[in-house]
Amino acid sequence: MQGKTQKTNWPDEEAGSTSQIVDLVNRARNGDRTAFGHLVALFHGDIFRMVYFRTRSEIDAEDLTQDIFIQAFKGVKRLKETDRFRSWLFSIAVNRVRDFYRKRRFLSFFGEPGEAGKFGIAQSERETEAQPLKNMERRDFWNHVGAFLKQLSRHEKEVFVMRFMDQLSLREIAEVLGKGESTVKTHLYRAVKKFRREPRMQALIGGGIK
Repeated sequence: MQGKTQKTNWPDEEAGSTSQIVDLVNRARNGDRTAFGHLVALFHGDIFRMVYFRTRSEIDAEDLTQDIFIQAFKGVKRLKETDRFRSWLFSIAVNRVRDFYRKRRFLSFFGEPGEAGKFGIAQSERETEAQPLKNMERRDFWNHVGAFLKQLSRHEKEVFVMRFMDQLSLREIAEVLGKGESTVKTHLYRAVKKFRREPRMQALIGGGIK
């Protein structure tokens, strides 16, 4: 009993092992908001980066990340495999981003950019004014990344992005996408093969993908 009591005040950076995460998830499933707060602290950066990469808007990424954790808090009591919390959380994030783009496409169909698009442009303009050189380099990098990703099939793109940008393991990617690991490996192999044929991409990241 004393050991469990001591765990309630872990520093965030120390609460990262699988067993500790499972303990936090189990407590969160029982309505422990403090435990869920630890989970938010552990995974907020991962989820924010994942959403930001897909929206390229800091404001949208902040709003969506908050929505994702609210949804996760409401649904965590139904999570049976607590050791798969991270992949489950990314599944929520992937679906939330897809909903975001479906809504934006729906609004644009009626000639309305919607708040997400409007704020994304405003944020980009402010950043460009404040740091022109840095943002020009960043924009050039993402232009190259975007051009490369267009060469991939939908499944190759999903797997490549989750593996090298979201830093998910093959097992986690399989869980997020609802596919077998062998299928994920096949899509990843094809994507990496195409990547290796792109010298500009290799130069941009120093050839870090093997």
